[in-house]
Amino acid sequence: MPIKDLPPDARPREKLLARGAGALSDAELLALLLRTGIQGKGVLQMAQELLQLKNHSTTGTTDGGQTGFGGIAGLLNATADDLKRVKGLGPAKRAEIVAVLELARRAMAQQLTERTVLADPGAVKHYLQLHLASRGHEVFAVLFLDAQNKLLALEELFRGTLTQTSVYPREVVIRALHHQAAAVVLAHNHPSGTVQPSRADEALTQTLKAALALVDVRVLDHIIVAPGLALSMAEKGLV
Repeated sequence: MPIKDLPPDARPREKLLARGAGALSDAELLALLLRTGIQGKGVLQMAQELLQLKNHSTTGTTDGGQTGFGGIAGLLNATADDLKRVKGLGPAKRAEIVAVLELARRAMAQQLTERTVLADPGAVKHYLQLHLASRGHEVFAVLFLDAQNKLLALEELFRGTLTQTSVYPREVVIRALHHQAAAVVLAHNHPSGTVQPSRADEALTQTLKAALALVDVRVLDHIIVAPGLALSMAEKGLV
């Protein structure tokens, strides 16, 4: 049903203004961003289909050439190039979706620069999920922290299959010295969807912990993320 045919109190914009954003479903919030549908498909239907489509990777295509993201997190982690594959998403709509993700990242980064990351470990996990969770390949990143454990920078350092030999401790140490970091939080994603650490993850953590200790930089945690999931290796006693 087109939005204009809905009762006024059921239209996403009016509903948000009257009851707050939390009262809206994912599809309704997305429909507000999309604003209009395409010929033969209303904006709410278009939003719902985008969220429900499933495929083998975030940037893959389903039958018929339509891109599927499998939920709001997958959609918001898509790049502008990914969104080009979606019929009906013009430049303005693509720009708005990407801008929403970037605003969320910057808001979380600002929070982490203003207070110690240890004060809100949940915010750290959410921040890393926004950056890494929906990647189709493994990415290794490092949060560099100052002496008060506030965020100095996030850098993605390595891509591909991550092992003790493919992540170079020397490069991590060089970047830590560049930022004059006192501590770091290591992070990577698991495209498989599980966040359980492997033996290789544990070995890599200990190797980097030993290398960084030589320059007096502490490893506070190693966080593994996947869509909708995050695990702290420190909480599991593995750091």
